[in-house]
Amino acid sequence: MMAQYLEIKARNPGALLFYRMGDFYEMFFDDAVAAAEALDIALTKRGFHLGEPIQMCGVPVHAAEGYLLALIRKGFRVAIAEQMEDPAEARKRGSKSVVRRDVVRLVTPGTLTEDSLLEARRHNYLAAWAEVRDEAALAWADISTGELRVMACPQVRLAPELARLAPREVLVSEARERDLQALIEEAGAAVTALARGTFDSTSAEKRLCGLFEVASLDAFGAFDRAEISAMGALVEYLDLTQRGKLPLLRPPMREAVGGLMQIDASTRRNLEITQALSGGRDGSLLAAVDRTVTAAGARLLERRLSGPSRDLAVIGARLETVRCLKEASALREALRVELRRVPDMDRALSRLALDRGGPRDLTAIRAGLEGALKISEMLVVGVPPLLATAARALVGHERLTGLLDEALVAEPPLMVRDGGFVATGFDADLDETRRLRDEGRGVIAAMQVDYIAQTGVQSLKIKHNNVLGYFIETTTTHAERMFAPPLSETFIHRQTTANQVRFTTLPLSEIETRILNAGNHAVEIEKRHYEAFRAAVLDQSGAIGAAARALAEIDLASALADLAILEDWVEPVVDASHAFEVTGGRHPVVERALRRQGAGPFVANDCALTEERTPAIWLLTGPNMAGKSTFLRQNALIALLAQAGSFVPAREAHVGLVSQLFSRVGASDDLARGRSTFMVEMVETAAILNQADDRALVILDEIGRGTATYDGLSIAWATLEHLHAANRCRALFATHYHEMTSLAGKLDGVENATVAVKEWEGELIFLHEVRKGAADRSYGVQVARLAGLPAVVIERARAVLEALESGEREGAGRQKALIDDLPLFRTMAAPPAPRAAVKSSAVEDRLKAVHPDELSPKEALALVYELREILARAGG
Repeated sequence: MMAQYLEIKARNPGALLFYRMGDFYEMFFDDAVAAAEALDIALTKRGFHLGEPIQMCGVPVHAAEGYLLALIRKGFRVAIAEQMEDPAEARKRGSKSVVRRDVVRLVTPGTLTEDSLLEARRHNYLAAWAEVRDEAALAWADISTGELRVMACPQVRLAPELARLAPREVLVSEARERDLQALIEEAGAAVTALARGTFDSTSAEKRLCGLFEVASLDAFGAFDRAEISAMGALVEYLDLTQRGKLPLLRPPMREAVGGLMQIDASTRRNLEITQALSGGRDGSLLAAVDRTVTAAGARLLERRLSGPSRDLAVIGARLETVRCLKEASALREALRVELRRVPDMDRALSRLALDRGGPRDLTAIRAGLEGALKISEMLVVGVPPLLATAARALVGHERLTGLLDEALVAEPPLMVRDGGFVATGFDADLDETRRLRDEGRGVIAAMQVDYIAQTGVQSLKIKHNNVLGYFIETTTTHAERMFAPPLSETFIHRQTTANQVRFTTLPLSEIETRILNAGNHAVEIEKRHYEAFRAAVLDQSGAIGAAARALAEIDLASALADLAILEDWVEPVVDASHAFEVTGGRHPVVERALRRQGAGPFVANDCALTEERTPAIWLLTGPNMAGKSTFLRQNALIALLAQAGSFVPAREAHVGLVSQLFSRVGASDDLARGRSTFMVEMVETAAILNQADDRALVILDEIGRGTATYDGLSIAWATLEHLHAANRCRALFATHYHEMTSLAGKLDGVENATVAVKEWEGELIFLHEVRKGAADRSYGVQVARLAGLPAVVIERARAVLEALESGEREGAGRQKALIDDLPLFRTMAAPPAPRAAVKSSAVEDRLKAVHPDELSPKEALALVYELREILARAGG
């Protein structure tokens, strides 16, 4: 056995080997050590190899999926070696023969199909990047749904596209592994290096033509050599990992470069589009807007938010559909009720294609197609083109649904081997076999009663196991009478155990043969039917996939309409202009959080980057905590939602088409790559200035804050000038450098705006209102006090600030002298003088003596008059 294990392991050196031993998957040697640590399971020993004890651990087969998921998430790949024959067959070759085993599947992050290993509402992409001479391309597939797409992708675009797709695994040529590893891992994906020959475009074309059974790929579009290479490498890897059982991939779709709004990785992170900065889904835009009721609809929503369209016709069609369903409330609710009953047909179809499915996947297809027919009947007349097209894809499956409805029970078992999923009346031979099997059980029970009466042994049982078949069992005490005549002539001794004696009889052996044959025959009949049903489903896989996509489209449109009603969102105007005008805009995630916390309404704000100003830039000033970053982000999200085909959180919105969305908000370092906070800020700013075109929307917050004041001011100033003169784009630029507000008078496209605050009796009140104009100061000391800095620090900061501002007014020389006079240790050595205590007033003294809970209404009214008299005497 160990020789077989080592042979299989040698063929799969990069993966943990799950070696099937009966009801367990076992691991040995270094695999066992690694798995035991990763899974927190017991590590033991079994036998010796080369004089050393063999480390061993194992997991039960019935619970293997949970352990697989844990290993995949920790970066392991797992090769699953199954028993390829019955142990009885192996024993026929000799008592010491080893059961034949082989790897049936290589489990990797990008090749998962089981529901328990996947997130139902997210795609699980496997991607491949290839270069052929001066061309490069990225292909990606989700084998759990069959989607296959490809696009031209030079290396400079690889990071943004990986950020958009968020694949779990990326295939690259071994020649480029070192160059690309950091970039791919930063996108959260595992890197898999394949031999250069895997990316050969000529072999790849033959591989793809064979897969789709076509003579040429021209029927699917015009693909360049790099695109063919990437797709071919992906298909070969799937063939390797699935051991020849290729998933049901749909024909490849070529994604046009420039068809989607470009959003780089840092912008996605800053805007928290599909994932919050904390790492989870909650707190992201996706979580805030997701009202879909199907898994396929949720995956489509994530794709739309990750890649908003730049095609005005596509955007208009999607908005028209949402508007229609928003207005047709009865239709929308009826659709959502029916959609809730629709299973995930895409993933059921994929499991059936990979032969990892079961009867429940067949019933999922049946239920999905029956639901599709009902939904199509709701979309007969008066619906927009997008819904009409979807409705046409939902019909034409009557023959298949009729077959599955007649053939399958309502609630089948999980596994084919369990049997009982073919409905009574579908197959007369199966019904007769089942009757014999089921009546046989009654006959066994009757025989047991007869044998008890014949022997007088009340504890006598007829039992069954896989070795002896049916047998009669009694205790050793009662067995003595069965060994003696006349019972010994009927009962034939089979086996003696520690406490039991087992017998058989000729009638029992005959019944056993009939029953066992009937049971096995019934299972075999059902297996044949299952394969026929599976083939019928796969034969219609294209139409079923189209229906699944149509249902996802309908679900998403109805969900966005529901969202628009519940959240009071408005339909945006999206056109070819350069305008960006929002009235009463809100941040969808922050507004949702405030509502959950019961913290009051969100303060809506306007943004007017008008068509008349090109470029159009708002220079936003105001204190920290006043809402500048929220205002910046909400406008970026409004543009993103509009081009994704959604209504937006505003009273009115006019979005001129946005080609690129850039956001540089917040501060963080990247110590792993030796980058300080300031370096990260500069790298991200450089990417914006080097890439933004005149249709970009740029969000910049606090540029230059990570370095010395004058250095930072100079960089921020020059950045704003470059956006205005070179990029000529729409931008929101937040800063604490109030000196920059003078640019509004020098640059035609720049306007000042500020977030309003109010000071009242030394307290800072945030109004969260964005107004035209410039802030007079940043209120940093007041915000520091709100943050909880010690009072002594706050008072000293006020004193230093007043001195610095006074010195600034008196001239640079005076300011320098002041700074020279405030060395660090001298400043901290002497605590500031306490402020003079404020004498309390007569009104305050009187109120301190009052206990409100003890006052009657009449006494409270008298107290008010008394306080007014005190104020009058004091001259108030």
